Amino acid sequence: MQMKMVMAVVPRDDADAVLEALISSGLTATFTESRGGMLRQAQKTLFIAVPADRLQTVLDILKPPHVNAATADTLRTAPKTTSLSSNVVFIWDIERYEGS
Repeated sequence: MQMKMVMAVVPRDDADAVLEALISSGLTATFTESRGGMLRQAQKTLFIAVPADRLQTVLDILKPPHVNAATADTLRTAPKTTSLSSNVVFIWDIERYEGS
């Protein structure tokens, strides 16, 4: 099974809602508190290992309602560092995954 790793930097105020949405979708995440940017704002960095066929579910959870379909298509075809409003998402292939 092909797996993807998603690392998402989410504003602290939004992180609990994102985590709840992931759990409701049957996914999990590991997170850590972080600070960054020019203003050193508090954020949570989420690490989400997900089967490739569930990647779009994660991206849908991470994007705010105003992100348009063209942005979502770009994410599917060119997985790179991508800004989703105030979230920043990194995606890469996992060559080996061990866990339950």
